[in-house]
Amino acid sequence: MPIYEYEARNPARSCAHCANGFETLQKMAAAPLSRCPRCGAPVRRRVSAPSVGVSRSGFDARARDTGFHKLQRLGKGEYEKQY
Repeated sequence: MPIYEYEARNPARSCAHCANGFETLQKMAAAPLSRCPRCGAPVRRRVSAPSVGVSRSGFDARARDTGFHKLQRLGKGEYEKQY
């Protein structure tokens, strides 16, 4: 389930929880929140950067063990085989 960020529409009329912004886990099919779960003030969903990082699942090792190759781009049309 993705993590969504919300903030108060009017920070002057909200609690500290939604005035500073908060995160919540929601199903992708769920409707966005319209009210703060603590004080009931109107909130809006913020656009945030996705969390994308290096795979720690051993993907490279598994790919190498099954016979795949990884290439690194050196320049225009030039690649070097990593494994």
